[in-house]
Amino acid sequence: MIAIIDYGMGNLHSVSKAVERLGRQAVVTSSPEEILAADGAILPGVGAFGDAMSNLRETGLDAVTKRYAASGKPLLGICLGMQLLFDESEEHGKHEGLGLLPGRVVRFRGDYKVPHMGWNELTFERESPLFEGLAPGHVYFVHSYHALPERREDLLATTDYHRPVTAIVGRGSLYGMQFHPEKSGDLGMALLRNFVGLVPSGTSETL
Repeated sequence: MIAIIDYGMGNLHSVSKAVERLGRQAVVTSSPEEILAADGAILPGVGAFGDAMSNLRETGLDAVTKRYAASGKPLLGICLGMQLLFDESEEHGKHEGLGLLPGRVVRFRGDYKVPHMGWNELTFERESPLFEGLAPGHVYFVHSYHALPERREDLLATTDYHRPVTAIVGRGSLYGMQFHPEKSGDLGMALLRNFVGLVPSGTSETL
């Protein structure tokens, strides 16, 4: 079972349905027990970084997410959910993140349109199980802030928007995608399929 972490912000239904289309059971939940017992977990997100972290802290799901990540089971952050994996964000002030990946989230700066919105091609920066059997292609982005990972090895894929932009990150069984894979055509669903393929089936046990 794959837990879709419900902290009040995110495309919960679309992510859940996408996982089910890939043949796996998904549950949208805010229950720490259900999340920690899941074989895999997805942290979605739409909205402002500070509001999201406030919701996570108020519900205790910040600690649950950290504990889940420490378990070594697959965890995927999507869009704002990916940004929350980092140490901090400057969105509407300085806000502390989950601190699961070193780095920070900053606003696009330059004489060009913000938010970054549209189909952009990925560049795979290093090998990853997420890219098994896939060739780089286009996915759909909508964001005004982007992540700057401290560790080059955590950067799995980039796209170009007047500069190289973080698109996919990963370390061990922890992954993040700046775009919504379930809304990014065939390549997006293929990337999500590869993540789901990393999730063991039927081995859940309560931590």
